[in-house]
Amino acid sequence: MHHDPAESGQLSAVPADPTARSPLPPESPSHPAGPGTAKGAGASGAGGGKVRDPFFDNAKYLAIVLVAIAHSWEPLLASSRPLGALYLTVYAFHMPAFIIISGYFSRTFTLGAPQVRKLITGVAVPYVIFQYAYTLFARLAGPDPVPTWSVIDPWWLNWFLIALFVWRLTTPLWRLVRWPLPLALALAAFGSLSPEIGADLDLQRVLQFLPYFVLGLMLRPRHFALLAHKWPKIVAAPVLLTGLCAAWWLAPRMPYAWLYHRESAQDLGAPWWCGPLMTCALLATSLVLTAAFLALVPRRTTWCTRLGAGTLGGYLLHGFLIKAVTWGGWYDTTFAHSAPGALLFSAGAGLAVTLLCTPPVRRAFRCALEPRLDWAFGGTRGA
Repeated sequence: MHHDPAESGQLSAVPADPTARSPLPPESPSHPAGPGTAKGAGASGAGGGKVRDPFFDNAKYLAIVLVAIAHSWEPLLASSRPLGALYLTVYAFHMPAFIIISGYFSRTFTLGAPQVRKLITGVAVPYVIFQYAYTLFARLAGPDPVPTWSVIDPWWLNWFLIALFVWRLTTPLWRLVRWPLPLALALAAFGSLSPEIGADLDLQRVLQFLPYFVLGLMLRPRHFALLAHKWPKIVAAPVLLTGLCAAWWLAPRMPYAWLYHRESAQDLGAPWWCGPLMTCALLATSLVLTAAFLALVPRRTTWCTRLGAGTLGGYLLHGFLIKAVTWGGWYDTTFAHSAPGALLFSAGAGLAVTLLCTPPVRRAFRCALEPRLDWAFGGTRGA
């Protein structure tokens, strides 16, 4: 599958067990309380159910807004170095943040029947639905060449659902091995120097983003709680600003595709040894910026906390709007490539994805985003 600046997207997680849901899409009515709440991870509410941690819901919402805004910038990158610097900075941490938290909420996945059922209905089925929905949309409204009807070649945003499906299935393995993170990093480095890996199932991304998921599996509530202390909050903004300054220098020098993790070093015109080197360098950079981002995320309930439960809809549905605007020629004007135009597209993308995260939209698309397939299961029914 080809991926250019106009075709990149991210997402996050699925339910790990009957009582614990991922903080990232697909969503559920509840997920275990985590760092930043008085009850801590896995705390129970007054009714005996798991308490949602506003910290993770806030992080989900803010990250999905950044995803949509970054997508709205992509057609403008060639004409704006400041926008390119912002794009590099955002792309360096919003994907890792999603994946790390996805791994964190996958710690209890053991391939039990109820868990596998939730994995199928929460990831596999939405993937198939939106894979063909996007293909149909591109055939009806998009430019040539017309995309093929393929379920093994994820189109644009859908790649993350495939990656998450694979990562989740391998969770028991990472809990078993002695050095999971070094092993995951070795596999990512191998992918970065192996141009023979094809586009099927976006295996390059599955491998190259794997260390972030495995790191999430290793984290505990106390690690996230460290970011609530005074000093992480003080240094977070300067760290992000430093990253932006570095991105300003890198923008005309480094291909954005390095941050997509979809190609080998050779595919990007670099020698093979740059693959492992960049894998380690990007991992270190992304972890620092992700920590800074999470340190600034509010830990209390805010106006946007409830929207964190609807980020699956925001993620998958905003792609139709982004493509419609792009294919409709909205970027083919002088105003679009001006600073006010970029601000207008940014605000529009942020507002659109916010509306797509609201409960009415979530209910309207529940059959595709959170399908109930009780008829398709036997022994796990009602689990």
